[in-house]
Amino acid sequence: MGATVEQALEQLKSTGVRMTPQRHAILSFLMDSMIHPTADEIYKALSPAFPSMSVATIYNNLRLFVEAGLVRELTYGDDSSRFDADLSDHYHAICRQCGTIVDFDYPTLTDVEKTASKETGFKVEGHRMEIYGLCGDCAKPHS
Repeated sequence: MGATVEQALEQLKSTGVRMTPQRHAILSFLMDSMIHPTADEIYKALSPAFPSMSVATIYNNLRLFVEAGLVRELTYGDDSSRFDADLSDHYHAICRQCGTIVDFDYPTLTDVEKTASKETGFKVEGHRMEIYGLCGDCAKPHS
């Protein structure tokens, strides 16, 4: 499991970011969430508790968290971005039909990075692996 909300908040404070109740709620929601939510999903989940919060507020805070290195932005196809607060090395399986993203662990592909570097001369900074298919629900024959 990645950092706790408290560790993340400390990290933000050290960069001079003021912690508002909204920011705390967005970050907590992301850290507790296994669904890699979109900004809209975060908005729908939090708007009952924060009626004055707009989708723009959520986007702005997500940008802030991404820049601070607390949250990873996942862009797949032309769908809206999804956000992941789990920064540990892990990979994603993505359902082509409903868009569900599920984390899975696999030994990190450092060999792939080394080979890419050797063969291309690139200074490799990272990689992303995605597995595509149908999730259990979408793959079920529906009668």
